[in-house]
Amino acid sequence: MVVLNKIYTRTGDKGDTALGNGARVAKHDVRVDAYGTVDELNCFVGMARLTATAETDAALSRIQNDLFDLGADLCRPDMEKDADAEYPPLRMATAQVDRLEAEIDVMNADLEPLRSFILPGGSELAARLHLCRTIARRAERLATQLATTENINAAALRYLNRLSDWFFVGARMANNAGKDDVLWVPGANR
Repeated sequence: MVVLNKIYTRTGDKGDTALGNGARVAKHDVRVDAYGTVDELNCFVGMARLTATAETDAALSRIQNDLFDLGADLCRPDMEKDADAEYPPLRMATAQVDRLEAEIDVMNADLEPLRSFILPGGSELAARLHLCRTIARRAERLATQLATTENINAAALRYLNRLSDWFFVGARMANNAGKDDVLWVPGANR
């Protein structure tokens, strides 16, 4: 259980922060940037929920919880030492990726195939989900950058990749099952 009695600690006043294993790194470290972007994404998912249907809201609630799991995973280096940890760190699981894929498949079954790229927008919810999609892609880029120098959980990377797909398909569903998607017209304004 997390207990936060005091919100400010002054320990980061000189530009460093503690990771999940207690190690201190610069606040601009790529690992901090990756899980910080996941936290930013979680905030935008919360905004998307304000305009979501009950069914979409329930799915977004699950995603928000997963994003906290993902942040906990990314903030804890030294995966190879997990077995020796006093408290096993929280790691993303393949089941979370599988759930996203199943939800994508259900949503996508109701959509016509795309014959053009679509512009972010349409309904308010679709626009918010497209914003979530782009932030998820940024988090994925940062996580894959981190993976070039450190060992990170492969399920975390797969989750981020699938999550941006979920937001894309969810945005299409929010646009009247794709009927109100705003299509890109190449060269329309030449």
